[in-house]
Amino acid sequence: MTKVTVKICSGTSCFVMGAAQIQALEFTPPADIADKIEIVEVRCMNLCKDIKTKYNKGPFVMVNDELIEEATFEKVVTKIREIIKAQEG
Repeated sequence: MTKVTVKICSGTSCFVMGAAQIQALEFTPPADIADKIEIVEVRCMNLCKDIKTKYNKGPFVMVNDELIEEATFEKVVTKIREIIKAQEG
């Protein structure tokens, strides 16, 4: 099984909007996904630069190739579980 890649934007805006809580996946992931994920911190994804469509939509997290806007720990874990279930499927 290929690990699910989770890229967490850790730019200033995303960090203060909640990316810090999502980074907990690296240290205390739920047991059922712990060995199935790879966490990558990205300095900045530059997604918030588009003021018309993305402003205030952070934090941004990319789970494999799927972008999660206004990401939370729970949203990211749910997406990871969906991907794992589909892979096992």
